[in-house]
Amino acid sequence: MTIKKRLFLSNLLMILVPVGITLLIALGSIGVIWYAVTNGTGLSFDDSEDFYHAGQGISAAVEKALKAAPEERLEKLTLLSSLLDREAMTLTVEANGTNYYRYGNANAADAALLKASASLGNEGTLSSGNRSLYAHQIKVGNDHYQIFLLCSSSKFSNATLKMLIVLVALILVFTIFLSILLTNRFLTKFVFQKIERPLDILADGVHQIRDGNLDFHIHYDNQDEFALVCADFNEMAARLKVSVEQTRRHEESQKELLAGISHDLRSPLTSVQAYVEGLLDGVAKTPEARKKYLLTIKAKAEDIERMVSQIFLFSKMELDEYPLHMKTLHLDSLIEDFVKNFGAEYATRGLSLAVKPALEPAAVNADPEQLHRVLMNIADNSLKYKNKEKGHLTIVLQNTENFAIVTLTDDGPGVAEEDLPKLFDTFYRTDPARRDPEKGSGLGLAIVAKAVQQMGGSVEARNAAEGGLTIAVSLPKEIGTDE
Repeated sequence: MTIKKRLFLSNLLMILVPVGITLLIALGSIGVIWYAVTNGTGLSFDDSEDFYHAGQGISAAVEKALKAAPEERLEKLTLLSSLLDREAMTLTVEANGTNYYRYGNANAADAALLKASASLGNEGTLSSGNRSLYAHQIKVGNDHYQIFLLCSSSKFSNATLKMLIVLVALILVFTIFLSILLTNRFLTKFVFQKIERPLDILADGVHQIRDGNLDFHIHYDNQDEFALVCADFNEMAARLKVSVEQTRRHEESQKELLAGISHDLRSPLTSVQAYVEGLLDGVAKTPEARKKYLLTIKAKAEDIERMVSQIFLFSKMELDEYPLHMKTLHLDSLIEDFVKNFGAEYATRGLSLAVKPALEPAAVNADPEQLHRVLMNIADNSLKYKNKEKGHLTIVLQNTENFAIVTLTDDGPGVAEEDLPKLFDTFYRTDPARRDPEKGSGLGLAIVAKAVQQMGGSVEARNAAEGGLTIAVSLPKEIGTDE
């Protein structure tokens, strides 16, 4: 049951339960009082004077019935039964000394009262214990009638009745207050026990996240409003963990970037400084020596320039400030043009580029400049790390349903399996001591990974079956474009 339904039910029962209990008690009390009044509990007789007046009234009604036609007398006397019941009286009528009519139950004390009444002429009222007698004589025609009304004294009086009504009213007020209090306590527990537990769970979750436990997840099985809150909390925790991990990796990357820059710039700068000092100190005495020094300085300056360009490019890409100019490209044609335009240059430097015959046509949405840089950086990486006089790089293009996959495989030394995931990290080299900065800035493959990622693709490195390194670049195919 949802909390909203519980609150609605709680508010409804908060009204209905006290009202229902109050009505039941009120109806019960009214019924008891009504029964007492209408069924003759004698509540109207608080002394002998009251009984005498009541006896006179009933006696007059009996006398009126006896004066009716003979055939109607008993019927009219029977009609007085309800009045006798209400007053809890017993009626005895004697005609000429014999029993003529009797209604009600006799009491053991009645005989003594009747005997005492006879000695007093059967007129007036008598009492014995809690039993009272009213006697009256009348004459109808030639018949002599004796009327006897007997009644037990009531334990209640009119004052008692008033006190009883006041007591019932107090009970009703107390019952209303008590029922509201108990209903409120029950419904409060009914509603808030379903709120308190989820709040404790959420509070514990917040404390876990505050204390750095980003793997903490809330397990909540109830299907109420808190289920969505707990699901959102778990999603928030997962996103926070990813964000913290990204921040940590970014900080480590920045540290590596700074360390790599300082390390890789120091070597060529040191060489430039040494050769300049050599020129200034006259170490290079011949024109040929000075020219050699200057060419070395020029080469080191070009290394520094290339390195700074790579760093600047990577920083722009890292900050997502490098603009992409996406367009539909025929990947097979782009690869063939790359090999055609740069194959000869790489060949003179010791790396042979080749494509698998009959490349499958593939259209992708990519930035041509970025894609060109990806191919060149991978080729440069194979060139720098070749362990033969003549290296080879084979390019293959394959199609899947949604991706075009370019694999570039060289015949170099390959990479240890544990180092494969690190190839695309900034400033990573398989040479831990970084003894040879001329082999690159350590940013080439990092730029490849960043560029492919920005174009919506992915890149993977693995060792080739025949030896060497394979880098596979996957790019999403252009939907709805004829290849």
